[in-house]
Amino acid sequence: MRIAAIELGMLRVPLKTPFRTALRTVEAIEDVVVLLRTDDGRTGHGSAPATAAITGDTHASIVEAIAGHIGPRLIGRPVDELNRNCALVQGALAGNPSAKAAVDIALHDAWAQLHGAPLYRLLGGGEPVLRTDTTLGLDTVEAMVARAVAAVEQGYDALKIKVGRDTGTDLERVRAIHAAVGGRARLRLDANQGWSARQAVRTMRTLEDAGILPELLEQPVAAADIDGLAHVSAHIHTPVMADESVFGPAQAVELIRRRAADIVNIKLMKAGGIHQAARIVDIAAVHGVRCMIGCMVESAIGAGAAAHLAVSRADTLVQADLDGPSLARANPVAGGVAFDGPRIVLADAPGLGIEAIDGLQPLPR
Repeated sequence: MRIAAIELGMLRVPLKTPFRTALRTVEAIEDVVVLLRTDDGRTGHGSAPATAAITGDTHASIVEAIAGHIGPRLIGRPVDELNRNCALVQGALAGNPSAKAAVDIALHDAWAQLHGAPLYRLLGGGEPVLRTDTTLGLDTVEAMVARAVAAVEQGYDALKIKVGRDTGTDLERVRAIHAAVGGRARLRLDANQGWSARQAVRTMRTLEDAGILPELLEQPVAAADIDGLAHVSAHIHTPVMADESVFGPAQAVELIRRRAADIVNIKLMKAGGIHQAARIVDIAAVHGVRCMIGCMVESAIGAGAAAHLAVSRADTLVQADLDGPSLARANPVAGGVAFDGPRIVLADAPGLGIEAIDGLQPLPR
């Protein structure tokens, strides 16, 4: 079984409401989809959204990286040589982690189909069920409280609250949400690099002194400010999670060496796919560092692949933030991973189990 062709498509699904963070506003899932065709008629699926403010990837750069650099290296390659194929993806060009992730996911899907088993089983096995939090994007205090209450009523027991623009308003948001759902849901704060180290410490101490104890604080400072991240970690009680500060294994090693964070958020789109993400998880496991599996605002293709990795490394990937597909008005992916509110269930079909993608528009070759 060899790789015969790599085709690309565009998938667009409007969100229920605009998704706002300290870095950007998103109104729709817009994924470049990879269809990896094999010479025996199978298709491996992968995908990547454009997250220029985070990874530097745009739709145009994803398409060019795959069509012009990554794809040509893989045509004719045996599907069963997964490690070598993944190495070819990573070495095709510098940067472009989301483009690499899309192809890497498709390679893993085809490889698992070849072996006739769900991907998570081949990655290590596990219980094919997860629970995810849901994210409350930046909005008015009243709107965020209403969404928090609605989420709890839908069964979510963990809420990620976006903060990071104005500390005064951030405190107001968190206090109001805590008053509305405290005791019924764990609160996770995500500043998306929006605070300075001093602001982060002052804001979190204010909350902690008031008896508001979030489960974690995610990426309070700029991605490159590892000293600032370490300072925050050392001066607040709330566990600190690194997100944009860790893309690959080398950054994970340095972060752990400097004890700059308590938790690492791993996303396939940052890491360059499953292969690299698994390496980060395994590094963290050796050092006893907990991890979260996260995703971008993306479809059930990429988020589903992340779920397969999470199940296979459940001892280290102890938290999940895979709500991307649930933010959309509909799920266009038939088969594969089922995203049902806070509950995520993996299919027992080979590979990712994807059967069809509604509304996929082919991109010209």
